Parts: sequence; structure tokens; C-alpha cells
Amino acid sequence: MTVPFATSARSSVGVEWELMLADGRTGDLVPRAPDVLAAIGSGADHERHTITGELLTNTIEVTSGVGDTVAAVIDDIADAIAQIRTVTDPLGIELLCAGSHPFAQWYDQEVTDKTRYHKLIERTQWWGRNMMIWGIHVHVGVEDVTKVFPIIGALATYLPHLQALSASSPFWAGERTGYASNRALVFQQLPTAGLPWPLTEWSQYEAYLDDMARTGVMEDATEVRWDIRPAPRWGTIEVRACDGMSTLPELAAVAALVQVLVEHFSRELDAGRELPVLQPWFVRENKWRAARYGTEARVIVDAQGTQRPVAEHLRETLAQLAPVAEELHCAREFAFVERILEQGGSSARQLLVADAADGDLREVVAHLIREFRAGPRRHDELAGL
Repeated sequence: MTVPFATSARSSVGVEWELMLADGRTGDLVPRAPDVLAAIGSGADHERHTITGELLTNTIEVTSGVGDTVAAVIDDIADAIAQIRTVTDPLGIELLCAGSHPFAQWYDQEVTDKTRYHKLIERTQWWGRNMMIWGIHVHVGVEDVTKVFPIIGALATYLPHLQALSASSPFWAGERTGYASNRALVFQQLPTAGLPWPLTEWSQYEAYLDDMARTGVMEDATEVRWDIRPAPRWGTIEVRACDGMSTLPELAAVAALVQVLVEHFSRELDAGRELPVLQPWFVRENKWRAARYGTEARVIVDAQGTQRPVAEHLRETLAQLAPVAEELHCAREFAFVERILEQGGSSARQLLVADAADGDLREVVAHLIREFRAGPRRHDELAGL
């Protein structure tokens, strides 16, 4: 199978953000995405952003245009949210985001009426119905297809860092899971989901897709659900490992980190240097540790098995790659990673709210709604943070 990799500008960036729709009074998820999308209609046709449905009717996904900078795509996302609110506010519907809803039950949710979703549920059954998960996807352009899998392999060494920063799913169906990111472990139950296979060349990927199509596992590349995957249609590497970010500044920070890492690894390849790669068993262990402990995790950082606190290693990465962030004009967003480390990510904040409310998870949802609504709306407002 021949799979063309589209032309894209080097280190261009785009983001997707999956958002929950909730009743503003109770915090319960509401199946109103079809109504909201119908009300928006063609209103977004001439915008850079897009607004679409997802697997469940309680979810709307907002997608930026392609940008040269993180600031540009964050503005796209902010514009999309503003447009959605013109419909949701009068209906008493609130927007929020986290890797999971603290108390929703799978059997109360409706599946979007599309053939692809019905096929997925028919195949995956209970696990498919339990995909009450929300995430972000960050795309970064790669100008040379031969770089794609070396960069994916190197990004896998930073998968626990990204997962720890974004962890926002400590609750599942009303239970405290003990994991910072329960979503990370749930999502990998889908066929073709989870960690990327350790491929090194594009031809191996084409052979993989051919094998999977011949055996009926998938129809095309869009059904590859790896935590980090190529997106051949767009000419990008897509990082899908992250839980849904609860605020716009946090979304911007993780997008900047991904963009900077991809550009850094691309420069290393240009200079003829080998990129870091971990043994697959180390990558798998790191994913579990980050899901369990979040920013408190100790992770394996090299092939020799050296273990470091993920927060400490992230701070070193921020210092090392700050010049790259400056050149990509995302230094402000990149530096916000430090703020997340200092103040704690969404998972930690949710647990604090739950403890203060004697375990009342409706208070956690109310907190997530307040965070989402109170955050800056455009990149110029982020400058004041």
C-alpha cells in the first residue's frame, strides 16, 4: 500500500480540543451537540476554525486552522468557543474540559448517529461505550517524510512528560481512581490505540497499514489511534496522548511544548545526529507511571534506565529548548509549562476541590466549568498571565 504524505510547512501547528456539554445547574452531561451544531449551521464556513461532533452527543470538537505560531491557533480556538457560546449560553449549557467527567455513567450517554461510530461500538462493545474521554490533539508539520518516524520515536521519550502535564482524569463514573490520567489507560483499549509501534521508516508504516487493511482491522490511516501518529493527509505528526486540558493557557502550553520538541528533533536530524530512543518496554512503563502519578512520577529518561522526576526533567528541557521556543514565537506559551508544574495540573486541582467538598463530585464539575469560563479568551490576554 502506497500512502502519500502531504506537503506541509515545517513546524506549522494546529490543535483540536474536545469539549463536554453540561447542564449549567446540575453538571450532568447533556446530549445537545446535534442541536448546537444545527444552530451554528454554516456560520463557521468562512472562519479558520471548524466545529464538529464526536463519538458521543455530549461532545463538540473545535479545530484550529493551520498556523505558523501557537498564538495564531489559540486565537482560532478562542473564536470557535465564542461562536459556540452564542448558542449554548441561552440554552443554559456550559462548556468544560477534562480527560473524563467526574461522575457520568456510560449507559446515560448517546452515540452520535454516524455509520463510523456505530461500527466502532458494534465491534468494541462495552469498552467502546465506555469511551467517555476527552483529549487534545496537537499537529506539527514535517517537511520531509523520512523524518516522520525518527521524530515519533524521539517524541515517545517525552510521552510521559506530556501525559503528566495534561493529566485531568482522576475520577471515573463517580469513583476516585488513584490515577492522575485514567483516560490514558481507558483509551488504549480500542483496537489500534495505544503506543505507536517502534517503526523507523515510512515503508514500514505502509506495510503495517496494508496488513491491517487486508485482515479487516481497519479501512485506512484515519483508524490508526496511536498516542503519537502520522497524519498523512495533513503532512503532520499528531500527538494524541494528552488528556483534555481544562483551560486555554494550559492548552497553549502543551501545544508549544509539542511544537518545540518536533522542531528540535528536526534540527538534530538536519545536523546528522541520532535522536533519542527508548526500549519499547521503557516507553510502556513510562506511560503507566505518568498515568498513575502525573507530575509526581519518576520516569526513565534514557536507554541506560536512568530515572528522574518528570517535573525536574521537564524543567531542564524548558531551559535547554527556550531558544527554539523564541525562534518559533511561542516563548510565552512554552514558559507556561513551568506555571503548570508550580501550581499543579488539572488532576491535582480536581482532587483538592473534591477533598474540600467532602467528595461531592458535582463541586468538581462546577470547578471545571468555572475554570473554563474564567480563562483568557485570546492570546493577547494570555500575555497578562
